[in-house]
Amino acid sequence: MYSQALDERDGVADEAVNAAFEQRVAAEEKVEANDRMPAAYRKTLIRQISQHAHSEIIGMQPEGNWITRAPSLRRKAILLAKVQDEAGHGLYLYAAAETLGVSREELVDQLLAGTAKYSSIFNYPTLTWADMGAIGWLVDGAAIMNQIPLCRCSYGPYARAMMRICKEESFHQRQGFEIMVTLSRGTEAQRAMAQDALNRWWWPSLMMFGPHDSESTHSDTSMRWKIKRFSNDELRQKFVDVTVPQADFLGLAVPDPDLRYDDATGHYVFGEPDWSEFKAVLRGEGPCNAQRLAHRRRAHDDGAWVREAAQAHAAKQQAEQVA
Repeated sequence: MYSQALDERDGVADEAVNAAFEQRVAAEEKVEANDRMPAAYRKTLIRQISQHAHSEIIGMQPEGNWITRAPSLRRKAILLAKVQDEAGHGLYLYAAAETLGVSREELVDQLLAGTAKYSSIFNYPTLTWADMGAIGWLVDGAAIMNQIPLCRCSYGPYARAMMRICKEESFHQRQGFEIMVTLSRGTEAQRAMAQDALNRWWWPSLMMFGPHDSESTHSDTSMRWKIKRFSNDELRQKFVDVTVPQADFLGLAVPDPDLRYDDATGHYVFGEPDWSEFKAVLRGEGPCNAQRLAHRRRAHDDGAWVREAAQAHAAKQQAEQVA
């Protein structure tokens, strides 16, 4: 496991050492847990990986709410498998963060205390079955746009975790789109349900990429260190360019009066999300912020006996090995 003391002992703050690190990253060399790294690089990674892990864990709730209400046994099984995947993604990411010298318990405590951030998208309610399709298609689609470049992240443990996560997220996106295809080819009421879900999830999905590049606090540094490979606005544009033709295929209308295709650039021009809403949700004022954290705290408390039993079993095994 990486130790922060390694930075302090070896003087990573020295300009020469920082310069060597920058050259290594620029040369596309992977940074591993025991390698020397600037404290700011480590801090940036912990912030990003922990937010990602928290998002996976909180993100289980909007869909877990629909497992028992899915319209068929097949749909229930698929949705259950997807929620289980998200739990696994959280575990991969917490483990990656631990290689940077921070404990999982510390990260979880920050989430439960409400001091850690997670993706704002999970603070919106899931009102109908069509929301399961819209989340898979739009939310997981936006996540894939963000996450595939992370497979080439300069930090090795994070990059390797993302390779498996992205394979599973690709399945999730296809599963969501298949739900939307089924609804859009169904009854008038089903098509209306699909359109309503698109109307409600379109703008929050665009906001998943974060603020404009000019207002992003961490993007420049993260891109220089090759933690990120594309800016927020680049990824948002790619998402719109890919997703609008899919909406056309479904026969659904993207809820953006400013949306148009620009022949000169080969890209779609689209309107501005409501950034005041985005900031309010980040401040904890979203429709489901309080509900999501309350549920997570309750689940953590209910699972205390499992953690205690696991610790007791591990201690017993260790004692037997010593004896």
